[in-house]
Amino acid sequence: MLIPKNNTFSVIPTRRSLVLQSLPLRWFSISSSFHQPTPKVAEEHTAYQVSSLIKKPNWDKNILLKSLISHMPPDVAFRVMQLNSVDVELGFRFFKWVCLHSTYCYDLISKIRLLNLMVSCNLFGIAQRAVILLVKECTTVDSCKDGILKLMGVLEDLTQDGFRLNYPCYSTLLMCLAKLDMSSDAFLVYSRMVKEGFVVGAIDYKNIINALCKGGLVEAGEMFVARVLKLGFELTTHICTSLVLGKCRIGDLQEAFHVFDVMSKELGCSPNLVTYTILIHGLCERGRLQDAFQLKDEMNGKGYKSSSRTYTVLLKAVCDVGSIDQVLAMLDEMVSNGGKPNLHTHTVLIDRLCRDGKIEQANGIFKKAVTDGLCPGTVTYNALINGYCKEGRVLKAFELLSVMEKRNCRPNIRTYNELIEGLCRIHMSSKAMLLLRRMVDNGVIPNQVTYNILVDGFCKEGQVPMAARICNYMNYVGVTPDCFTFTAYLDGLCKHGRLQEAEGLLCLMLKRGISPDEVTYTALLDGYCKIGKITDALMLLENMIEDRCLTTCHAFNSLIDVLFKENRLREENLIFAKLLKYGLVPSVVTYTTLIQGFCQIGKTTDSFHILELMKRVGSSPNIYTYTILIHGLCQSGRIEEAATILDSMSTLGLSPNHVTYTVLIDAHIKVGMLESALHFTRKMIETGCRLSSHIFYPLLAGLFSSKNASEAKESSSSSTLTSSSKENLIGSSCGNIFNQMDMEHALRLLNDMECYLGPNPELYNFTIIGFCKEGKFDEADHLAQLMLQKGLCPDKAVCNTIIRNYCNEGKYSKCLKLFEVFQNNGLAAGLSSYCSVIRGLCNIGKTQGARNLVSELLRHAGIEDENMLSPYVELLLTEDDPDKYRELGQLFDRVHHEDRPII
Repeated sequence: MLIPKNNTFSVIPTRRSLVLQSLPLRWFSISSSFHQPTPKVAEEHTAYQVSSLIKKPNWDKNILLKSLISHMPPDVAFRVMQLNSVDVELGFRFFKWVCLHSTYCYDLISKIRLLNLMVSCNLFGIAQRAVILLVKECTTVDSCKDGILKLMGVLEDLTQDGFRLNYPCYSTLLMCLAKLDMSSDAFLVYSRMVKEGFVVGAIDYKNIINALCKGGLVEAGEMFVARVLKLGFELTTHICTSLVLGKCRIGDLQEAFHVFDVMSKELGCSPNLVTYTILIHGLCERGRLQDAFQLKDEMNGKGYKSSSRTYTVLLKAVCDVGSIDQVLAMLDEMVSNGGKPNLHTHTVLIDRLCRDGKIEQANGIFKKAVTDGLCPGTVTYNALINGYCKEGRVLKAFELLSVMEKRNCRPNIRTYNELIEGLCRIHMSSKAMLLLRRMVDNGVIPNQVTYNILVDGFCKEGQVPMAARICNYMNYVGVTPDCFTFTAYLDGLCKHGRLQEAEGLLCLMLKRGISPDEVTYTALLDGYCKIGKITDALMLLENMIEDRCLTTCHAFNSLIDVLFKENRLREENLIFAKLLKYGLVPSVVTYTTLIQGFCQIGKTTDSFHILELMKRVGSSPNIYTYTILIHGLCQSGRIEEAATILDSMSTLGLSPNHVTYTVLIDAHIKVGMLESALHFTRKMIETGCRLSSHIFYPLLAGLFSSKNASEAKESSSSSTLTSSSKENLIGSSCGNIFNQMDMEHALRLLNDMECYLGPNPELYNFTIIGFCKEGKFDEADHLAQLMLQKGLCPDKAVCNTIIRNYCNEGKYSKCLKLFEVFQNNGLAAGLSSYCSVIRGLCNIGKTQGARNLVSELLRHAGIEDENMLSPYVELLLTEDDPDKYRELGQLFDRVHHEDRPII
């Protein structure tokens, strides 16, 4: 950033600029000891040859010239301009042309090096034209603010060597800063212009007013408007529109419409399409969507046709509050009225589709944008990457990262943060650390959000010590942990029962002046409840009430739940009364917790009273409420009543889920009513519920015990078997059914189950995993083969379990065969399975097989170009190495230490 100091610009060091100091400094400044490089003979010959060619007509179409400059370094290009220093126009044309066609001169750093060389030999005329070109180019790239700040820093260095910007340079720079919403920098450039003695023109006043209003500095902008009028300049539509923009930026819509009304009455500054669009955007920002559409209709009625920008503003507003159908209808209206969706329009649509989980449609919009000739920027890529990461499809997200890099669209901190969060979401926080290293190597410095994502990710994976190390890194490198950091770490400690450390962390928060919020206190309160420290939890609740940080009833829900478990009903009633006293509205969770508590202590009648209370106050019971009530009735032995409630749920608009059915089926099995249990199981399948282990285990145990009971009956002199004896048999068998079962038992039980339920792959999957957990891998393998013979395909969990065992035994050929089966059935194994086999093949020297498996993995993940993802395959597939974390920590320490300015 430039600030006026002794009539010169002074550069304030920023984190970004300090990172860039690692680049060759000779490219940015000219030291007093700089000498013009002496070119080699061949380079000198090339320079003279090119200099001769550019003096000919139509030189820019000369094939020989294109060949000569295709690999021309900046030193030789400078020599050509030096040989033509008299003809400034020709020198500047060659500068533009060589930067466009030479592989050495396409980026900003190389152009700045050329600029330095020009100034060092007093080629000021060409240098000033080059500055204007570079300033304009900085407004067209994603990292434009970084680029313009870098360029301004270089220009300040060059002024020390006698170089001066002319009026066109200052005017262009002012216009660029206004476009980039850099109001403070624009004002400093304006001040420098005045001090240099330049006469500020009307266009410059227009740009400075626009810059100040964009930055919300409306009063300063109005002062310049007064100066414009005092100097005799006309009040133009552009200036008034800037004022409207400024008023909207600070949320003063009343004043914005006042300026708009004045514009409508005054001659020469009537509102235009941009003015209307800004007001429409202001209304949308304040949630006044209906007024925004009315203003659009008014604009159209006055002959102004809605532009792509206008429609995009409205589309964004509809995306935030409306359904996707409304969004698509708005898009259709836009196209039918001749509006062409721009890149921002596509980005808004991609973001909304990703939020709705419609990632393939979002990808289709992205491809359409590219097909239409649009060049997606970082924001567009980030929206799609975020969508893939939320879906757990990190390989596709990394493919997009590679596409960005290939197309010279530099990933920013948000890109990496989304990828890191995506890895943490699928419990690969260790891989996120490796990505963090690559991010630092690419010159992107981790910020507070980055560290918070990692702390939260490691805590959720149970790796609290690693989260603690990251917090220490933050403290050491000067990145201040915020409330989110402390809350994530505190929650991790509480979930692992480390309450003493959590209390110490809370004290540290307060000592550092960070105010804990409701989430922080609730996490600690929940931790107290989980280890039975109810007194401490009650005291904490009182503190929360005193600090007025209670806005929801989550803390009360935790306390009510634990008080019921401890059978402390009187205190529970007091807590519920206190919730009402402080004006908090009990949620469905609160009422459901109460119902669950009464069911647990056997007061089912009171549960029904709470259910009626819910209905009276308008808090509709949900599926979980009824499931808990059914569970309570089953525990009380009122199974038929529970079944009646399940049957009546459909009349209430609720469909029982797999948990509801599981509770009822389990209750029937426990009292020996297997026929009824199987009846509800068939009903469960008919309603589309997927059977799970919670269903299969009691059913298998029930059938297993029933057969044992039948055999016992035949061998016993007793002619009857009571329900209680059946239940005892079931209970004795449930805990170790797979340990007791052999292959013959399993096949008989599976056949019996198929008679009731039909062929069911989930049943086989469950049985296979059960055998694996008991170490009976031969039986599991036999059942897996039987599945394949019956045309059933094992699921990912089974595949991962079997492959893990194969890998432990070194049977990689069987792994490959299982992968082939999955491929033939249109399925794909999990990423962890592929990683295990790929590492195993590499360890035994079968690298070609490992490569083939990598290709298969990428193909199943939908990767269109395998080579595109190759830089990140190693990162995702290599085994985790704790030593790399220590090395990474040292890298953080070094980077951040260099990043801090020395005072």
